[in-house]
Amino acid sequence: MEYQPIAYIHNDFPTKFGLPRQSGLSEHLISQIVMEKEYRNPDAFRGIEEFEYLWLIWCFEPMGKRASSENNSAKHASSMRAWSPTVRPPKLGGNKRMGVFATRSPNRPNPIGLTRVKLVRTELTGDRGLVLTVAGADLMDGTAILDIKPYLPYADSVPDAATGDYGPEHQQIMDVAIPDDVAALFSEEQLKTLKEVLSFDPRPGYQHDPDRVYGFAYGGYDVRFKADDHTVTVMEAVNLE
Repeated sequence: MEYQPIAYIHNDFPTKFGLPRQSGLSEHLISQIVMEKEYRNPDAFRGIEEFEYLWLIWCFEPMGKRASSENNSAKHASSMRAWSPTVRPPKLGGNKRMGVFATRSPNRPNPIGLTRVKLVRTELTGDRGLVLTVAGADLMDGTAILDIKPYLPYADSVPDAATGDYGPEHQQIMDVAIPDDVAALFSEEQLKTLKEVLSFDPRPGYQHDPDRVYGFAYGGYDVRFKADDHTVTVMEAVNLE
């Protein structure tokens, strides 16, 4: 079985650490979806502006634009060999084992993800075709998109569904302190995104050392921070160039 990406997503997060753990948690995180050449026919997007939200089906692993069938088969076989029936979700403290199909762990038999995003706008460009600007993605820069579908609230939304240990009542919202000199490095929208991401405490759930300095790449900077039980404090942002 072989799939080719139809598009790639681009944003300010070049690595996984620091990304929102779920889509929609950072509503100010703006990304652009750039289609591959063979999928840039505007007719393929006719009517998409009528939908406020979209589903993205994507791949956890890097995918070359013209990966051979043999290479794809090897990657698939490798991922099949590597998967485990149980995982330890970091957000649950790293000590509780759960079945992989009862989690959203990226360590799956098939490295496929599903993300809901808000469609901000569409733009027909001269060199990249129709570009979709979306908000709220939990994907890092360069992630391969396999398909795009409209979100239908009447069919896709179940507000009162049971969520186990993943419900909002289990999510602590942290205070965020960012010094003025660091805040000045980012645009207003980038700063809102940074605050949202930090408010959900990007540390693994089993790490609680208040003196440890963490860091993640964002917007061209290595954002370094500490966190105690209630507050995430940014220490500095180092230019990555």
